[in-house]
Amino acid sequence: MLALQVFSCREICPTVYVLELPLVSEAWVSILGEPWWRVEWLAPDGQKQIADIKHGSKLEIEIPVTWANPVTVWPYWPEHNLIPGLFKPAGALFPFDAEDMRLNLTWEAGLDAVFYWELALANRQSENRLPANFDWPRFRGLFKAETINEAVRKDPWLADWQFIAERTATSNFDTRRLVPQATTAKIIPVSAGPWYGTSPFANPLVFAEDADPVFTVRPGLNVWVSADGLLRINGDVWVFIEW
Repeated sequence: MLALQVFSCREICPTVYVLELPLVSEAWVSILGEPWWRVEWLAPDGQKQIADIKHGSKLEIEIPVTWANPVTVWPYWPEHNLIPGLFKPAGALFPFDAEDMRLNLTWEAGLDAVFYWELALANRQSENRLPANFDWPRFRGLFKAETINEAVRKDPWLADWQFIAERTATSNFDTRRLVPQATTAKIIPVSAGPWYGTSPFANPLVFAEDADPVFTVRPGLNVWVSADGLLRINGDVWVFIEW
């Protein structure tokens, strides 16, 4: 079970923290409205907990204070059929983001929380490299330096974090793996835009009226939104849904 791979602690000391949700992109809100949030965290027994809350709501969660603990919040818009997991999350890592019994959730720490979960899954056969023991302050510092790939430094979601976690579990963490995933360029006959992706760090795509709209497509499902509608691309298949 995941709980057995995340921690090893005989004495659990749970404490209640209030979640401070992040600010949401004005572009996302102007097109989609205020989001719901899917919250994921580890309870004192090490089991993953899930809750759904509206933006602006408050949520208190009970977490142990004896190991590093991730909290992930995924924005989603059920009225537009945009389920949790499509848009990149915000997050927090205890104890680094805790202050005055509050957990400050940020878009930057969303990456940390997701990588924590990926490490936990990748290490489920071993307790030698538990994510709770990972050097998170050093990891965070990488994105403030110029020693890693510039594109990933600006938008960490360009990298394949599942692959990086798997390789970290079998060997060691290596910054040379922090590179963008391979992409393909797809011409999709849609309006000029702007088109907004699912990463809070990505710049919008804006196409000239007389130019071909070219989207950079990653493996798996890709989603963009504009004032005109929703675009989904998966490989060579694409669907545009007008609002």
